[in-house]
Amino acid sequence: GVGVGDSTASPTSALLLSVLQESTGRIATILFAHRLGTALEPECKMFRLAADVFNDTAMVLDCLSPAFHKPIRVAVLSFSSCLRALCGVCAGSAKASLSAHFASKGNLGEVNAKDSSQETVISLLGMLAGSLVVSHITSPFATWTTLLFLLAVHLATNYAAVKAVRMRSLNRQRANILFSSILQHGVVLSPNEVSKRERIFHRGDVLRWSDDEMLGHCKIGVSLQEMLGRMGEQNTQTGSLALHAIQISELLTVFTSEAYIACPAASAVDISIVLKAGCGPNDQLKAWAHALLLAKRARDGKGHSGNKPNTASAPPKDRLIAELRQTLEDVRVMFDKYGNEMMGKGWDLDVAAMETRAGTRLQIGVQQVG
Repeated sequence: GVGVGDSTASPTSALLLSVLQESTGRIATILFAHRLGTALEPECKMFRLAADVFNDTAMVLDCLSPAFHKPIRVAVLSFSSCLRALCGVCAGSAKASLSAHFASKGNLGEVNAKDSSQETVISLLGMLAGSLVVSHITSPFATWTTLLFLLAVHLATNYAAVKAVRMRSLNRQRANILFSSILQHGVVLSPNEVSKRERIFHRGDVLRWSDDEMLGHCKIGVSLQEMLGRMGEQNTQTGSLALHAIQISELLTVFTSEAYIACPAASAVDISIVLKAGCGPNDQLKAWAHALLLAKRARDGKGHSGNKPNTASAPPKDRLIAELRQTLEDVRVMFDKYGNEMMGKGWDLDVAAMETRAGTRLQIGVQQVG
């Protein structure tokens, strides 16, 4: 920090640096929790490993800080404080989610106690090993070589540990893998099989097929206004929307008996999902499977933008309506046929892990006039 190698530094400057680091860290914690708080549980594996990346990066920045001039050094130390704050948020939230996952018999307290004891033992062994190693490191080259080697080992072992976790809840990536396997091959994969194909770092809104083909993107839990804005064109002067493909009344009719509304944009690779009030975890899973099937059929040229023999001469609106009805029926059949098998394989369909941001719910009511 301030004062290392500088005889002119004062205690006041060191105190101000400490206050600045604490302040930036706390502000970063608040902003990060506000922006990504909803995503921490569905993507707990990704954020658990990200916490280690943040912490190790902060450690490297602290070691590099003496090489910079004072103003840059203050910025570097403040940034490292932000990274440590992000590490605290990610690690704490991910640990809570993973502990709940491992406490399959309701023994959450026992799991936390054993985890804390394990961390204590590892810390003691680390301090003992560090005391033995530090006496043999006498040059900057040896110091940096040892530091980078240990950090690489740390990240590699934590990556292997996170990769080995077999989550039973379905987030968006695991839903892609499971549902595409069912729709294409009629095979229900187990959590162990899905975890082997699961990526740690990924874009959550991507619709991806079983062969790793990226089909498009999907946003779930959007407002009705946002979905309509992606489907039509907005008048820049009045703000009104012109829907060229489908009317909102027709869209509501298709999804009358469902707890969601899904519709692709004009490009057919960008799908929006509106969740109705009372939408449960099973409805969210069904909505994501519907979006995945819509994107797949559009990519294969069988969707509303393709030329199906029986609807090739129909207007685009009628083709879209027919496609929504057909894919909705296919998804219903899939859940009726494979729902019990998915639960039998170990999947928990009663946990909603699809939304990674604070979503909205659509309330539909009928008002009588007269």
